[in-house]
Amino acid sequence: MHDAALPEFNRIWVYLAATPLLGLTLTLCAYALAHHLYTRCKFSPLANPVAIAVALICAVLAISGMPYRDYFAGAQFVHFLLGPATVALAVPLARALPRVRKAFIPMACALLAGSVTAIISAVGLVLALGGTRQLAASIGPKSATSPIAMAVSDKLGGLPALTAVLVITTGIFGAVAGRAIFNALRIHQPEWRGFALGVASHGIGTARAFQVSAEMGAFAGLGMGLNGVLTALLAPQLVPWLVGWLG
Repeated sequence: MHDAALPEFNRIWVYLAATPLLGLTLTLCAYALAHHLYTRCKFSPLANPVAIAVALICAVLAISGMPYRDYFAGAQFVHFLLGPATVALAVPLARALPRVRKAFIPMACALLAGSVTAIISAVGLVLALGGTRQLAASIGPKSATSPIAMAVSDKLGGLPALTAVLVITTGIFGAVAGRAIFNALRIHQPEWRGFALGVASHGIGTARAFQVSAEMGAFAGLGMGLNGVLTALLAPQLVPWLVGWLG
C-alpha cells in the first residue's frame, strides 16, 4: 500500500509545484500538523503552533530547494487574510466595551509605556552593541503587527523583510513566555494579561490570548491595534533621535 501511494503522492507534488497552490497547501498542512502537536502537548505554550509551522516550512523549503518567492506566490493569500482577521477582532472587543471604558486611563498609560519601552529598548540595545542604523530602523517597530511594522521600517530606511522576521520572533516569544512572566509578576486579571500580550506580541500574542479566553483575546486585540497606531506615530520620531544620540 505504501508503494502504491508513493507514485500518487509524487504526481500530486509535481502538479502543485507547477502552480501557486503549493505555497498555500504547504502553509495549511504545516499549521494543521503544528496545531495537532500543540493539542497533543495539552496546549503547552512551549509547543506554539506558529513556531512549529515556521520551522516545518523552512525545513521543506531548504530540503526541496524551493525559492521563497515561489512559495510566497501561493502563500500570499494567507498574508492577505491578516487584514480582515485584524478588523474582525472588533467583534469581541465591542462586547467588552463597558470594561474598556472603565479602565481607559490605566490602559492608556500602559499603552504609552509599553510602546515607548519596546522601541527604545530594542533600538538602544542594537546601537549599544555596535549595530548599524539600518538594523536599528529594522528592529524599532518590532512590537507592532507585521503590515504596520514593515511599512514603518521601510520609511525609516530599514529592511522590511528583516523586520517581518523580528516581528514574528517577538510574537512567538510573547506567546511562549507570557504566561510564566505574568505568573511571576502575579498578574492574574485576564484583561491585563490580554492587553499586555497584544501590545508586546501583536497578532501571535493575540491568538494565544484567544486560546485562553474570549475576554483575554478581546483586550489583546485592543492592545495590538492601539500599539500599531502608536508605533507608527512614535517610531519615526524616536528611532532617528536614538540613532543621533547613541549612534
